[in-house]
Amino acid sequence: MIFAAGLGTRLRPLTDHMPKAMVRVGEHPLLWHVIMKLKQAGVERMVVNVHHFAEQIEDYLKANDNFELDIRISDEREMLLETGGGIRKALPLLDPDSPVLIHNVDILSNVDLAGFYQDGEVSDAEACLLVSRRKTKRYLLFDENHRMRGWTNIQTGEVKPSQEILEAKPLEKLAFSGIHLLKPSLFPLLEAWPQRFPIMDFYIQNCGQHYFEGKENTDLQLIDVGKIDILEEVEKWISRQKKKLSYL
Repeated sequence: MIFAAGLGTRLRPLTDHMPKAMVRVGEHPLLWHVIMKLKQAGVERMVVNVHHFAEQIEDYLKANDNFELDIRISDEREMLLETGGGIRKALPLLDPDSPVLIHNVDILSNVDLAGFYQDGEVSDAEACLLVSRRKTKRYLLFDENHRMRGWTNIQTGEVKPSQEILEAKPLEKLAFSGIHLLKPSLFPLLEAWPQRFPIMDFYIQNCGQHYFEGKENTDLQLIDVGKIDILEEVEKWISRQKKKLSYL
């Protein structure tokens, strides 16, 4: 599933007249880059959620014959459901018996998505989150067995689900990549949540009772195309990756 419904407010004024997914980096929109990377990894069915200028995404996919893939639209025009609500709404479009790989449309990386998916399939964890050691304000907290125990904002000092988790045992801070794998055993739990909610809230609330694994990538090269002033850097990143990624 590709999260493409966001408003992209940090990419204004570009997103005043187009969805974030259609912002061009290199020679193609962000959506193209993520679709091609997933296709290269062997993905045949994708769900793309839409909200902001949704028709532009639909028209783009139609004009390109869905890139010869089974691409389904999860329509959030009436209400932007955030990441958790977006997954919940898309459940009927997903295979109920297979893990779902979730990828933010504004994330470009060198990660081996096929390898990440395969590792997640054989893991005992009900969700696997791609993480790395990079500087950010918000971190996920993991124990020595790579099990998620919580979340923290180091700028504000906030810790979830509670401050006590830091006192119980040493925990490692790792940055979330916006790429994760969710197993079908969690689908019924999603149904019990409100119509609109962030998936990270779901992970934080349930990490005590369910095994969510942090999959650390020590060689991860990742760029978050979240702000307009980073677009020049993104162009350079894509240029450097051209020799490594066959679809570029």
